[in-house]
Amino acid sequence: MAAVEEQLQPFVAELLAALEIEDTPVDLESVLGLAGVAAHSVVRPAAPVTTFIVGYAAGLAVASGQASAETAMRAASRVADEVARRHGDAADPDQPAQA
Repeated sequence: MAAVEEQLQPFVAELLAALEIEDTPVDLESVLGLAGVAAHSVVRPAAPVTTFIVGYAAGLAVASGQASAETAMRAASRVADEVARRHGDAADPDQPAQA
């Protein structure tokens, strides 16, 4: 995972700068962990969709003054993790996971 994060860091820094949000902390380990849970509990395409929705929800919470960025991301990520795991638990154990 460290090699992946090393490769992602420059991209993330450039993307944050391009979006003019350079001061936004990105916890790559948490984001990748959540994406992994979504991909394995639901289907692979759930990973980017989940992380997008979490970021959007957290952004709305911050913009409306409901929470700090860190608190909003942590809360939205926790909810998404719970939903993805619940979805995975509801899957038919005899069915192979979808790709």
